[in-house]
Amino acid sequence: MEKRFQNWKKPIIKEGKPTKYNWVVQNVKNLTLGYKTDIGAFTYINAKYGVMIEDNVQIGSHCSIYSVSTIDNKEDKVILKENCRIGTHSVVMPGVTVGKNSIIGAFSFVNKDIPDNVVAFGIPAKVVKQINTL
Repeated sequence: MEKRFQNWKKPIIKEGKPTKYNWVVQNVKNLTLGYKTDIGAFTYINAKYGVMIEDNVQIGSHCSIYSVSTIDNKEDKVILKENCRIGTHSVVMPGVTVGKNSIIGAFSFVNKDIPDNVVAFGIPAKVVKQINTL
């Protein structure tokens, strides 16, 4: 991954407009975007109550990250910790923290915190495996 990001530059993000990589952010002022992040095409981020994406995070295409939900009226910050991965077509709901080095499988619905160093997936996402880090 290091070679892929050796010339990484923070993308230009305009309110509600697709970036050159075809992902969209609402409430840009409440988005914190870390270094060497990779966000897939057609991903939507609503940062009304804060979204923090730390360094080296990868988010697959067609994901949705919400800091606000109209269904249950939940409003809270989302945190994607360093080096975590979010699989394609996944949804991350308000108030969720995805832990450092954790992996969320494709098509998952994440409505509760995910600890560091685990693999989780499903609807709702559940931890299925611990990742050994050396």
